[in-house]
Amino acid sequence: MSTLVTCIIVVATALLSAGLAGLFFLLIAKRYFANEQKGRLLDMKIDERKETLKVVSPIRLQAYERMALFLERISPNSLILRCYRPGMDMVALQSVLTKTIREEWEHNLSQQVYLSSEAWNRIREAKEEMINLVNASATTLKEGAEPTELAGMIFATSTKGGVPTDSALEFLKTEIKEYFE
Repeated sequence: MSTLVTCIIVVATALLSAGLAGLFFLLIAKRYFANEQKGRLLDMKIDERKETLKVVSPIRLQAYERMALFLERISPNSLILRCYRPGMDMVALQSVLTKTIREEWEHNLSQQVYLSSEAWNRIREAKEEMINLVNASATTLKEGAEPTELAGMIFATSTKGGVPTDSALEFLKTEIKEYFE
């Protein structure tokens, strides 16, 4: 009987050792395949990100271009030259200038999706400063002043204090260089 017990112990030990080795192998294989799956998912996400960037980058660049154009269009030189018509009075010019700025802004509102929050805030501030510049310039003039006086006051004020759109445009240029370099 001692031989039988010894055999049983040897077989049990062998089975236990084989079971432990199998369990150890199973755990290692499970971890290996889990890591492989994570690696494949990561590769897929990287590939998906690259494809997304191929689509989004040109759209984002276009948004920066459109907002640069917006800033140029609402700068005093461009704005006054586009809006002034002979025969206008000062109030009409003031109204057309502020209306044009707001319409340009509304036309480009969707671009905020593609710009950084900081860029969008600076552009919005430049727009508000331009409207304030037009309105403040108008309030410094006498009632019935010529529209050319309003234009002159806008130019003079922006020359002294700087054109509100310039700093926003410089920020856009800097940000776009950082993004696409």
